[in-house]
Amino acid sequence: MGWNNWNAFQCEVSEELLLQTAQYMVDFGLRDAGYNYIVLDDCWSSGRNDSGYLIANSTKFPQGMPPLISDIHALGFKFGIYSSAGVLTCARYAGSLGYEQKDADLWASWGVDYLKYDNCFNQGQSGTPKLSFDRYKAMSDALLNTGKKIVYSLCNWGNDDPYDWAQTISNSGRMSGDIIDTFNRPDARCPCTETIGCTWPGFHCSVMNILNKMPPLSPRTMEGYFNDMDMLEVGNGGQSDSEYVLHFSMWAMNSSPLLIGTDVRKLSPANLAIYSNPAIIAINQDKSASAAHRNWRYRVEPDEFGEGEISMWTRRLSNGDMVLALLNAGKTSLQMNTTLGEIFLDFPNLRNQTWDIHDLWANRMSDDEARRIIEERNVAILPNSTTRFNATAMSYEDGIKNNHPALMGSSIGLIEPGNTFEALVERHGVSIFRLKPFEQTPLIRRELNTVYGHSAIV
Repeated sequence: MGWNNWNAFQCEVSEELLLQTAQYMVDFGLRDAGYNYIVLDDCWSSGRNDSGYLIANSTKFPQGMPPLISDIHALGFKFGIYSSAGVLTCARYAGSLGYEQKDADLWASWGVDYLKYDNCFNQGQSGTPKLSFDRYKAMSDALLNTGKKIVYSLCNWGNDDPYDWAQTISNSGRMSGDIIDTFNRPDARCPCTETIGCTWPGFHCSVMNILNKMPPLSPRTMEGYFNDMDMLEVGNGGQSDSEYVLHFSMWAMNSSPLLIGTDVRKLSPANLAIYSNPAIIAINQDKSASAAHRNWRYRVEPDEFGEGEISMWTRRLSNGDMVLALLNAGKTSLQMNTTLGEIFLDFPNLRNQTWDIHDLWANRMSDDEARRIIEERNVAILPNSTTRFNATAMSYEDGIKNNHPALMGSSIGLIEPGNTFEALVERHGVSIFRLKPFEQTPLIRRELNTVYGHSAIV
């Protein structure tokens, strides 16, 4: 989790931008929500010196990189940097192909904690999984040789099937062409609609295009390696609120890295509320480290772009809870329904018990609360808040174990065996729920208990 400048700024980067963004993320509570990487993308260098080492652009970064990275660290963040496994980066700055150890040593000496490694200008060293594996492994080995822990994020757009070979050499791998801030509009520059058989991933890929490439890859998401669905577009203005909620929710549900891709300094209250929803972030951070399964998908009346579908997704969490997403990418709001048989398709032994359903967007921060955070800055996150969570003080794992109210959403009732669960889902929206096993306690054992300021009968 963190922030990357590319979606909002592309090459318009500077020391000032990074430091301001980091400070705003502290002030808005985003660092404490878990967004702890500041990632500098392309366009930061001025080439190489006579010794072959990369040098930072002195106009954009007058302090130089080590002091900047030290300042970022002092604010409680880790620092990420960008290069490409080619002779040039995608914006045509110096790449790292052939300079892997020299560049890795330099970044380690600067204190870099994360590398995004792109795929442009690769000199034809792609086209088969083995060619791409060898090229990316060279940087993996170089990073390991430094002795410093540096998160290694492959960005080869799903080219040459990284989900079959990248797990042993990296921490994440892009599984699609670059995202664009649209919900489902088709674009010829993003030619593939399925993962299997996609020879050119392209770019300008919509949220739904990327999401619908994930189902075959769910077994390839695991602890230590995540399929990267690209950076988040929430806040960049190209989608509606319900579309941004869907975008954020489904990236989280599939354990994609959550990298804010907008100008944090200009966040609206509504978009701050989306990025801050701890009940959704808790799914992303769950120790199961798994991805969602799309249980079914049906075509419905198409929208203005000729697209229309509904689908149901599930994900089993590490503590036995189940996440359910009812997704409506159709023309109008729809009443959607499902059963325990569908929800627990892969777990038939769990279909015959009762489940407590928690709506994970019911406690979304109000615009008034978010506006106060934006205007006043550094508003404290209260221990018993239902809308915010301080992951610096308590991990999401411990928060779940302690039934922290901000992580559970709001209980809306029970679903029993044989019953149907229904929810009204907005146009281009999603309703997402956490299902918890319901255990009825005999009345004789009732006693009053208080958990995070809420009364509960146990």
